[in-house]
Amino acid sequence: MQRFQVVGANVLGRDLAVGDIHGHFDRLQQSLDAVGFDTGKDRLFSVGDLVDRGPMSRAALHWLEQPWFYAVQGNHESLAINLVRGGRLDLDMYRAAGGGWFIDSAAAEQLRFVERFEQMPIALQVESASGPVGLLHADSPFDDWSTLGTWLEVGDDPDVLETCLWSRRRLKQGDTTPINGLRALLVGHTTVQSVRQLGNVWHLDTGGWTSGHFSLMDLRTLTLVNARPA
Repeated sequence: MQRFQVVGANVLGRDLAVGDIHGHFDRLQQSLDAVGFDTGKDRLFSVGDLVDRGPMSRAALHWLEQPWFYAVQGNHESLAINLVRGGRLDLDMYRAAGGGWFIDSAAAEQLRFVERFEQMPIALQVESASGPVGLLHADSPFDDWSTLGTWLEVGDDPDVLETCLWSRRRLKQGDTTPINGLRALLVGHTTVQSVRQLGNVWHLDTGGWTSGHFSLMDLRTLTLVNARPA
């Protein structure tokens, strides 16, 4: 797995980012259609948690095959990996969090998903004329982006991965410390009523998997291309 991936600038169209999807790809597609998303020139970046909770988790593999779709690994992809590879896992918690479809799947199907999930990076960096934008699922364990990149490329520290995939500390503490080396860091994991900015960290999970509204952010302008309905 390439844990830290750099993606070049999009010279053809828009780069949009979205929060946690959780098996609601039909709702996501409706949101993309509404803003005229063009798969021939636009790209979509996900902060992870493609699966569980919703009815279309199996569609994740199809989306991951698309050349215009990029996603970092979320804690729900990590849970699936742990189930198959023998990592630490609370099975009751996983089922309660929407993982029942995966737990009850045949071993061959589980393996097919896990082999693809293992290819997902932990961190993404997207280049643009306005400066690099990073994506993680939960939070950065370091205030310097290049430090995180080095750790992910050469190290295997479980505490670093734990923060990247599971941490809610920044939101709980209202920490506005910026992540140096990035124009912005986009994360999900914790549902917020509306997109929230702390320092240069943007929290994008506005509960599209529960309310039906996904917040789509333009990486070039750091603005939403679809306003949240009243």
